[in-house]
Amino acid sequence: MIEKEGFPYKFDPEACKECEGNCCIGESGYIWVSLKEIDEIASFLNIHKDIFINTFLIKVGYKFSLKEKPYKNGYACIFFENGCKIYPVRPKQCRTFPFWDYFKDRVGELKKECPGVVEIGEKSEKN
Repeated sequence: MIEKEGFPYKFDPEACKECEGNCCIGESGYIWVSLKEIDEIASFLNIHKDIFINTFLIKVGYKFSLKEKPYKNGYACIFFENGCKIYPVRPKQCRTFPFWDYFKDRVGELKKECPGVVEIGEKSEKN
């Protein structure tokens, strides 16, 4: 179990094996990437940074977001296909899920999305 100070829940990464990528699919939104992450992902994909930007990103104001694609009844990250195709270099936004400030007081909402979330004091199904 992974814990982060200030959060009223823990995260069991083993649940990712059983999940259908709920954190990568659903409602449309932004998947922010920094300039450093753009370089890292382009390098990982072995393509030029400009090709990566023009093919896989949208510009929103002065920031970049990964594109999305229609998926089931919603959307998915452009790199989601039965798992994350850029997992070793995924953006910080993805690496820090489910420990987002937004969810600190919305644990019920988070638990509907992520089967790996266990409230502190609650027993995991595996215990």
